[in-house]
Amino acid sequence: MKTRIGLPDVLIVLVLLGVVAATLYPFIYMAAVSLSDSTHILKGDVTLWPKGFNLDTYKVVLHDPRISNAYLNTIQYVLVGTFVSLIITAAGAFAISKKELPHHKLFTLLIVFTMFFSGGMIPTFLVVKSYGLVDSLWSMVLPTAVSTWNLIVMRTFFAAMPKEVEESGKIDGLTDIGIFFRLVLPLSKAVLATIGLFYAVGIWNNFYSALLYLRNQDLFPLQVVLRNIVLQGQVNSANVTAVGGDTLLVDDALKFTTILVSTVPILLVYPFLQKYFVKGVMIGSVKG
Repeated sequence: MKTRIGLPDVLIVLVLLGVVAATLYPFIYMAAVSLSDSTHILKGDVTLWPKGFNLDTYKVVLHDPRISNAYLNTIQYVLVGTFVSLIITAAGAFAISKKELPHHKLFTLLIVFTMFFSGGMIPTFLVVKSYGLVDSLWSMVLPTAVSTWNLIVMRTFFAAMPKEVEESGKIDGLTDIGIFFRLVLPLSKAVLATIGLFYAVGIWNNFYSALLYLRNQDLFPLQVVLRNIVLQGQVNSANVTAVGGDTLLVDDALKFTTILVSTVPILLVYPFLQKYFVKGVMIGSVKG
């Protein structure tokens, strides 16, 4: 039997193609400019394909000590922050997924309350400062360690887990902590990978915490350095080859290169977690 393609289907396909084009165009244009010769950039000849192919801007960016140092800082923040966030979120979600927990509803309401109300920027900064976390790795990790939404999704996942899993652990003499680490977590790879990706992307793109809590430029993450380059035009002029005395468009090429260098790595993580992604989100949203 042949399936007839109606007008609504065609419109949906056209709309989706338009969304894809609008999403990809900025990346394609930035890549074309970053790979083009400065002469063609200044003439405005570059559109969707690089002209006068060269890697000069990438050499400048990758050899800039600010970028390399910021890369190492960001990777450190992502690895430590994602691990800490997953452990705390999973432990909290596992606890409130148990209806036999004393004051279960009260704890759940208090957690949901934080989705709508927070202490604010200044009180949060004072708390971080009082614990001596300013200008340290932990100021980038602990204040944003738990997302209420992620905790609720993970709680729903744990609540849907068969009770026989815990009963088998108790028969073998495991405590609640032992059940959590030895049985529950190994069976939760889908939701852990999904929530872990959310946390990793959030930490990778986080510059707000760095602006609040970091004073030492050697601790700045990649996004703060990128912000300085893009918004304040802090480009190392010693590495820029001027054409006709005008470096504005060449600076733009360096900015585009920096954006691509900082964005592509985190995008490449998704294909490795894709098989867990949809499964983890869907399982965590089936049962309230």
